[in-house]
Amino acid sequence: MKLVTPFIAVLLASASVPALATDKTAGPAPRAQGWLVKSYGEVEMPAAAATAQQAAELKKIAVTRSADDMAKLQWWSVGGPAYRWNEILLDQMQEAFVTLPMSARHLALFQAALDDATAVARAQRKGTTGPSEYAAAAAAAAEVMSYFFPAKAAEFAAKADEAIRVRLAAGADQAQDAATGRAIGQRVGTLAVAYGKADGSDAKWTGSVPEGADKWKGTNPIAPMAGTWKAWVLSANNEFRPAPPPAVESEKLKKDLAELKEFKRSPKSNHRATFWEVNGGARAHTMWNDIAREKLLEYGYSPAVASRVLTAVNVALLDAGIACWDAKFTFWYPRPTMVDAELKSVFPPPNHPSYPAAHGCFSTAAAVVLAGVFPQDKARLLAIGKEAAEARVWAGIHYRFDIDAGQEIGRKVAEKTLERSFGAKGL
Repeated sequence: MKLVTPFIAVLLASASVPALATDKTAGPAPRAQGWLVKSYGEVEMPAAAATAQQAAELKKIAVTRSADDMAKLQWWSVGGPAYRWNEILLDQMQEAFVTLPMSARHLALFQAALDDATAVARAQRKGTTGPSEYAAAAAAAAEVMSYFFPAKAAEFAAKADEAIRVRLAAGADQAQDAATGRAIGQRVGTLAVAYGKADGSDAKWTGSVPEGADKWKGTNPIAPMAGTWKAWVLSANNEFRPAPPPAVESEKLKKDLAELKEFKRSPKSNHRATFWEVNGGARAHTMWNDIAREKLLEYGYSPAVASRVLTAVNVALLDAGIACWDAKFTFWYPRPTMVDAELKSVFPPPNHPSYPAAHGCFSTAAAVVLAGVFPQDKARLLAIGKEAAEARVWAGIHYRFDIDAGQEIGRKVAEKTLERSFGAKGL
């Protein structure tokens, strides 16, 4: 997809974003630190004898080349081993209507598995021989997606088989290398599934909505337990919890409420607000992953960096969401339309508390990560993230202090994610 042109021209070149050394082909160097494995040597390499039968079967597959194998090879090879699988998972989540924050959880776990699987394979390669990174990615992807969507396990296995087969048919991988890579991917995928089953994302909410004039009103709030899920880079889920929001009778509340009531809406502002409700809300993960892949192709970063960038974006999205939901369901702050019945919003607010703004958390986190790894596009990326947050004021569904708190959470999570992913300093 094309990058959106911000409704407001925002010059953010001086914003606090780490400067990462990049070049046209390599990109910023990932830290040699796994997400699911402690070290890349931790995953024991299968002995040649253990994969000999599979290698023999793959050799047979390699000679049954179909007419469109080269076209399929080209498709699977775009962007490195992780690129197409990111697209495939996004499509599956859209079909199954998996939305934020759960979608960020799926993506972070998925990309972490692919990042580790390909890194383990790469660490064992000697020149042009050794475990196939593409086979490792395919096997890990199939394992993790089958965990997310068990009814489609056979479909994912078939996709993985195709991704491996076309490289064999074209001579891009040798049978033994593909078999070893597949075994690595399966092992890392198993680690990812075990992590997912223990991350708390299946916890059921047994609480109740608190009462009071200063509390959110409603039933069945969205993902009230998300603030308790296991995070990747946060030292504690409340690490970046903001100060309590202003009292509902405070001058600060009155001032920010007045901003919403006095805002002069126009067809253009309503359009941008609606755009971000659709693309920056429950589906923000899709937009930011699309932007990440677009930038990776533009700059031609190496497959290792591409995998780490996709992982970093999604880890930041998840941990920003966890921190955001921790605060939302600590304070249970009412939406503007709950405080002032005369205020009319462009569309109904999402069914969760107001403070802090989720758009500020999610889109700021993604924008700051991408600005760190694509410094040439820093101003534009940050402006996109800024508009995503500002649009909630234009819609009349968030106070200014909601936006500020959300952006602060997103920025801090992104900086910590960049440090964990690339060792960026001076954040």
